[in-house]
Amino acid sequence: MINFYYFIYWQIIRGERVGRINVIETSIEGVVIVEPVVFGDDRGWFYEVYSERDYRAAGLDYHFVQDNRSYSSARGTLRGIHFQRGDSAQAKLVWAAKGEVLDVAVDLRAGSPTYLRWETAILTAENKRQFMIPRGFGHAFLTLSDDVEFCYKADNFYDAAADGSIRYNDPDIGIDWGAYFEDYADGAGLILSDKDKAAPPARDADTGFAYKMRTPL
Repeated sequence: MINFYYFIYWQIIRGERVGRINVIETSIEGVVIVEPVVFGDDRGWFYEVYSERDYRAAGLDYHFVQDNRSYSSARGTLRGIHFQRGDSAQAKLVWAAKGEVLDVAVDLRAGSPTYLRWETAILTAENKRQFMIPRGFGHAFLTLSDDVEFCYKADNFYDAAADGSIRYNDPDIGIDWGAYFEDYADGAGLILSDKDKAAPPARDADTGFAYKMRTPL
């Protein structure tokens, strides 16, 4: 029998509960993990995937205009590092609807105190966590299970002309894929598209992103 409160996320010590979400800060400003409050009983469970009201109350003031969903059949599929340039830049809210992924955000904003630093989140259908990635960041994910269905909310429309990518194993970024994927051996155990295999390093990628310091109120 499932306990009436299948998950009681407001009891988590880390982060801050706002409405029906718990927001966990990371080491990079603006990149946060979001945990929803999930209600359950003998029938199963229910939660709000997204509430603009709660996100805005938590300081996550985004207006999403496009929802995407991808499917990866095999464990070890890596997609990224992707971004969109200029006025087509996108903020993304992502989560796994099925399976398990390692999700990565990379700061691509020139002049940022965290430039080329990265943060990760393990997103699974079971933990229901979401990862909020602002504009000015690259995004990648690695499937840690077979049959992954991955969801994105974006605050700007897809623009093929503005599409950009950075090599997943750029040494200047240094994402430690092997720490999460034991079959990883210098990329030998990964499944990548031809586009991602041919992506340039960050130093040769024209991202056009610049860091803007927040003005104190």
